[in-house]
Amino acid sequence: MSTEGGTKAVVAALFANLGIAVTKFVAFLLTGSSSMLAEAIHSVADSGNQGLLLFGGRQSKRRADAEHPFGYGRERYVYAFVVAVVLFFVGGIFALYEAWHKIGHPAPIDKWQWVPVTVLVAAIVMESLSFRTAILETKKVKGDGVSWWQFIQRAKEPELPVILLEDLAALVGLVFALFGVSLTLITGDGIWDGIGTAAIGVLLIVVAAILAVEMKGLLVGEAASPEQIAQIKAAIVAGPEVESLIHMRTVHLGPDELLVAAKIAVRHDETAAEVARGIDAAESRIRAAVPIATIIYLEPDIYQAGKPAKTDLPDTAEAH
Repeated sequence: MSTEGGTKAVVAALFANLGIAVTKFVAFLLTGSSSMLAEAIHSVADSGNQGLLLFGGRQSKRRADAEHPFGYGRERYVYAFVVAVVLFFVGGIFALYEAWHKIGHPAPIDKWQWVPVTVLVAAIVMESLSFRTAILETKKVKGDGVSWWQFIQRAKEPELPVILLEDLAALVGLVFALFGVSLTLITGDGIWDGIGTAAIGVLLIVVAAILAVEMKGLLVGEAASPEQIAQIKAAIVAGPEVESLIHMRTVHLGPDELLVAAKIAVRHDETAAEVARGIDAAESRIRAAVPIATIIYLEPDIYQAGKPAKTDLPDTAEAH
């Protein structure tokens, strides 16, 4: 994902949610609908989400220093994790509390009855436009043959998966709210308003759990994609300087920064100067093949045929 594309989707969602939050709060004050209050809190939480994502993006661009020699790229993962764990869960729990209160003490919507339906329909239109922007930006980087769920699971950039799920949750939540409000208006029974609010709370918590799991994996540290690993391995052994690849490790330092560490086999009769030139050439090939490989460590070794690699991690490669 290009950073620009992710930022565009975040900004679009931020402006949409700020406008929607104001209209929902007005509708709640006029009608007393718990679904409208839950949806208003949902939109406020979503706006906070986007603010945190934008802030995390700025923080991640800071230069590496002595205390953080590999830079601050994972700041984007930290703030995306906070979005999932704190704001989504807080919004979800608040909605469930409101639902419990409303179901226990149901009350009809007996004033300004046209307001909540009008606000919800307008909010669905605005959220649909925001969701459309996120889909268009994601399609630019998703790749053919990759499902939306696979993209969410594999993406190393947190912004678009967060916005996609957030906008989807917002749209479904609005449908739940419209369902609860409409049935309350039709039947005069406020319990339907509470049921719609409960559905919104459950939805937010489910989305929070999905995002928390995905962001945790990025925080712990994920390897390059299988395609990138294959490209790096091919680049290492593409020149005459490297006899074979003994083993290799990769890890994302941030969405656009990849660390590559590998042990390579060189000829036993090469001088130190020749080995150094060979490593430089191999590093250049790696960066040309996978530009986000910003930090590369290649350790030369004299490969012994039949000697097993000293690791059994998944991306270990025997010399070839």
